[in-house]
Amino acid sequence: MTETGIIGLVIIGMNVAISYKGFTDRVFFDNYKFEVNRILKYKEYRRLITSGFLHVSWMHLILNMVSLYLFSSLMANLGWLSFLIIYVASLIGGDLLALFIHREHGDYSSVGASGAVYGIIFASIALFPDMKILLFGLLPVPSWAYGLLYIGYSMYGIRSGRDNIGHEAHLSGALIGMVIAVILEPEAFAKNYLSILLITVPVIVFIYLIIVNPQALRIGSYYYHTPGTYLDIDDLYNEERANKQTELDRLLDKIGKSGIDSLSKKERQRLDELSR
Repeated sequence: MTETGIIGLVIIGMNVAISYKGFTDRVFFDNYKFEVNRILKYKEYRRLITSGFLHVSWMHLILNMVSLYLFSSLMANLGWLSFLIIYVASLIGGDLLALFIHREHGDYSSVGASGAVYGIIFASIALFPDMKILLFGLLPVPSWAYGLLYIGYSMYGIRSGRDNIGHEAHLSGALIGMVIAVILEPEAFAKNYLSILLITVPVIVFIYLIIVNPQALRIGSYYYHTPGTYLDIDDLYNEERANKQTELDRLLDKIGKSGIDSLSKKERQRLDELSR
């Protein structure tokens, strides 16, 4: 096994161990997830990194780690240090764009290694634009076409704000991964400049527009779903979070009106669970 492969397995092991701790310890999860207020107001900058090692479920974790494992083998030629630089830079860069876009949404939170993983995926696309990627797991398309379709989907997701997926972290992580790969391997740009420019230029322009004119974004309600919309793993997590907050608010409102003695035994137990 290459050194890059070993580093990839170490990162996967860290993700599994830290995510498992988060699954079993809610306080630990809340202390290290990405949350706008905790970062901007309380300067807990560690969350820009630690949130990338937490996941909301085993399925969320497995999907990210399988993707990382499959694409990390393509990074062997760059070496383990370059692989690590791309991973960490994409992770932090993805969270920084999310922090900028949601800077006025204090309760916005997220977890997951997706920004870093997409950094590795798009670095691979920069190096191997003609390799095949299965679109929807069925249709093989050139990686450059997959990349172009994915950034279009991410831009739409950011613009519409109609789901709870961290599109901004994915988009920024992908851009950073591709750019760093080209810097580290300039020959890749000379060979694949057309596909690289097709992907990077729209992303750069889009991010520039976000920075100079944030009002151009129309981010809807964080918990908004149109009837019949498919809820993915991140959606389910955020919907559950919203429901718990609503339930907690109802109990606190009842206490405020009638006192804590007005709560039934079951309600007191539930209040204790929600408070933790």
